[in-house]
Amino acid sequence: MQSTELDPTLSNALDRARQPGLTLVIGNKNYSSWSMRPWVAAVAFGIPFNEVRILLDQPETAAIIARFTHAGRVPVLVAGEISVWDSLAICEYLAEQFPDLHMWPRDVAARALARSITAEMHSGFTGLRSAMSMNIQASLPGRGRSNEAQGDIGRICEIWEDCLATYGHHAFLFGDFSIADAFFAPVVMRFKTYGVSLAPALQAYCERVQAHPAVARWVREAMAETEKASFHEDDLPT
Repeated sequence: MQSTELDPTLSNALDRARQPGLTLVIGNKNYSSWSMRPWVAAVAFGIPFNEVRILLDQPETAAIIARFTHAGRVPVLVAGEISVWDSLAICEYLAEQFPDLHMWPRDVAARALARSITAEMHSGFTGLRSAMSMNIQASLPGRGRSNEAQGDIGRICEIWEDCLATYGHHAFLFGDFSIADAFFAPVVMRFKTYGVSLAPALQAYCERVQAHPAVARWVREAMAETEKASFHEDDLPT
């Protein structure tokens, strides 16, 4: 993967996106949980790509993102003339383009379950997202415990317990690291930031996710960021 510094201008971002191969356009690593998912998946499976990071909540942010997608959000994957602008769609595209990597579980039943829980993560858990926004640099134990967030935490624990008991064998959700684990990686970081207490087996799973080289690299680079996005900082629970 070729990494770049944060792109301050539209021309710089477009120039980098025109480089050969895949380009993944992401937001700040400290805040952008949606960007984290496909980035971690691609890095975990050794898929090469150019990285363009766009600082969120700046006057030029919308104009830069609009050149890649009319959806107005990151992440965006650029592959020649193809633009894919949704985190799950990006991972599905990569899984199709690199079938030998087996980014989803090989077993049919496990793959169906992995896709189901990934889709549930992708479209649900709004209570957790609202009350516990991702901020890897922050430490806010005990905060964000709305009723909705607590309900989402319970459901996530249920999913993890079921997958680890059936397929995980004390490793990742389906044994080997998969797209499903990449999609729950931001949840792991939220649980760390907000000090969510977990059963020992689930805490051990979180520690394995954090120790995975792709996740550890994202976190390391997120911790090194100095730029702040005011909206994301103001959104933190007090």
